[in-house]
Amino acid sequence: MNRSARIRGLIALAAVALSLYVALTVPVHLGLDLRGGTQIVLETRPTADHEADDDATDRTVEVLRGRIDALGVAEPTIARSGSDRIIVELPGLQDPRQAAEVLGRTAQLTFHQVLGAAADSEDRAEPLPKRPREQVMADESGRLLLLEAAALTGKDVEKAAARFDQQGGGWHVAVDFRSTGESGWARLTGEAACHPAGEPGRRVAIVLDGKIISSPQVDPSVACRSGIGGGATQITGAFDDSEAKELALLINGGALPVPVETIEQRTVGPTLGAEAITASAWAAIIGTALTSLFIIAVYRIMGFLATVALVCYGLLSYAALAVLGATLTLPGLAGFVLAIGMAVDANVLVFERAREEYASDRRRTPRSALTAGFRRAFSAIADSNITTLIAAGLLFFLASGPVRGFGVTLGIGVLASMVSALVITRALADHAVGRPRLRRRPRLTGIAHTGAVRDRLSRTNPNLMRHPRRWLAVSCAALVLAASGIAVRGLDFGVEFTGGRLIEYTTATPVDPGRARTALADAGFPRAVVQTSGENRLTVRTHHLSNAQAGTVTDTVAGLAQRVDKIRDEAIGPSLGEELRQGALVALVVALGAQLVYLAARFRWLLGTSAVAALAHDVVILIGVFAWLGKTIDGVFLAALLTVIGYSVNDSVVVFDRVRELGRADRRTPFDRVANQALLQTLPRTVNTGMGAAFILTALAVLGGDTLTDFALALVIGLAVGTYSSMFTATPLAIELHRRT
Repeated sequence: MNRSARIRGLIALAAVALSLYVALTVPVHLGLDLRGGTQIVLETRPTADHEADDDATDRTVEVLRGRIDALGVAEPTIARSGSDRIIVELPGLQDPRQAAEVLGRTAQLTFHQVLGAAADSEDRAEPLPKRPREQVMADESGRLLLLEAAALTGKDVEKAAARFDQQGGGWHVAVDFRSTGESGWARLTGEAACHPAGEPGRRVAIVLDGKIISSPQVDPSVACRSGIGGGATQITGAFDDSEAKELALLINGGALPVPVETIEQRTVGPTLGAEAITASAWAAIIGTALTSLFIIAVYRIMGFLATVALVCYGLLSYAALAVLGATLTLPGLAGFVLAIGMAVDANVLVFERAREEYASDRRRTPRSALTAGFRRAFSAIADSNITTLIAAGLLFFLASGPVRGFGVTLGIGVLASMVSALVITRALADHAVGRPRLRRRPRLTGIAHTGAVRDRLSRTNPNLMRHPRRWLAVSCAALVLAASGIAVRGLDFGVEFTGGRLIEYTTATPVDPGRARTALADAGFPRAVVQTSGENRLTVRTHHLSNAQAGTVTDTVAGLAQRVDKIRDEAIGPSLGEELRQGALVALVVALGAQLVYLAARFRWLLGTSAVAALAHDVVILIGVFAWLGKTIDGVFLAALLTVIGYSVNDSVVVFDRVRELGRADRRTPFDRVANQALLQTLPRTVNTGMGAAFILTALAVLGGDTLTDFALALVIGLAVGTYSSMFTATPLAIELHRRT
């Protein structure tokens, strides 16, 4: 074994050992769609006095952290996202109404002297034009009071606690003031004590978020100007236990420096997340087993070593996710499972190239053929993976939400697959082909024969590019048909991209969607979209709803069947939906442009333009098919679309890399014959890679559940279209462009 082989072996061993250590010691952070719970995204809003800048958001995070701790949720997560957004994750919390109300309350607590009763004509809750320090508010009974400017604020409060008066006073909130608030409270109550009993001026108004929650009279025993000492008071207001505890929580947590608005809210039941993990695990196990058997059957010993490298690939990817602290969501999990099948592509490229090298020179040994295969396949592997990394990087920097997270997962998968194929597989293969037993039986390596597909192509030598315009006509027809679906049927965007609310239920008995639509219309939701997903699942999608309205929807559905359980609840603000939609579109367009520039630099503008045009062709067709089928365009579909983009570019790059190589070797052969020869030489790799991915897709479609079934459907369509277009759209287009230039 030479020095470079030993170095590769050591690197492979170190990478696997380190990944195994990380996998055993560092857990991967699961998204709430996998572990169950509630996620709330808040956006800070500026006021006349404060900007919603980084400092204000940081202070808001600290206040919210105190409120979340008081809620008693196990292992909550709160983090800033950008300059004005805060992401709150509450695992296990299935009813988000209380959390959303507590987190969204500004909790501006103030104490005011009551100047007297106010006339009905005066503006409420606004400073009076001639007396800007005074304002009008309604008390608990609706009577208008004229208030002086705030004498104390929540900053003067030390702590608050909900208490119950055993003598019939009910629930109240006991408030203790700080040292600065003690004198202020004594002064405020002393001024009020100067007014006769029964007059409004003897009251002190306690205001929370611009509303009087309590306005008690100062006790007659308190003398004028002396006030109430001791630095404590009680807030009464006919509270029940939950209201008193919530008010005490808000006072203790403090006021938010700026208001916040809930722009996204997701709740997923623990059973749905567990089902997704179980389904993906079975799909990964069965799909990987079938793919491994296929690769071993085709490439024998090399196929077995590629299977070992696939396991190492999965380990590397998992460890990278754990080290980076990336969140694994449902689309990411499905993409991770699929990537196991697609990661075999680099191995297939090397093995097929090694077969070519062995067949072209009978003096070669499997070892020298394998070395040549790694060397000659490197450029195709590097170019195809770099183009995918460009897309992943741009998705991370330009997009947001699930699209950005998928960019992270995609980038990790690409890097891990390169390490798996070029380091681990090669280290194992170098060691194996040097064994005496394999030297005596070269066919066991899987390299010392050409394979059934290549043998048939060698015998028939078909001229697939004899009529390139016919292939382009077929591609254009498919493009027009798909585009007409988009124009005629339109796109059914999910709530991620439109804003609104989506609630999914499981029912003990099937519910007719028409009956559910009628019941919801009678309940005041005539525009609700009701769909069945699975035998006993019902999905309701509407415009933006409050939590109270969502509760009405749930009550309505509960009246239609026995044992109705809510397993998913997503609320997306319209501004966030538009931002996600625009961010994804910008990221895709820029990614296409960046890939065009890279491919043009590597392959000339002619080939680069053809590859990107074929890629755009695949995107339109996949979207058009989903439009005709009436499927939802959501985050899971977008993950599938991004996977298809990477696969399509890989296929085109492999073909054009061979076109470039053959063209350099023989510059006198016409371009169309060179392109045809490149297609024939790379076709075995395309067939074997497609078969490997097909096993994983079949497992996802059969075992993946409703959501992953749509993901697998998109991938089946996209990968079929991508395989076709890389050969019969990109290559004929390149021939036509070459003829015209």
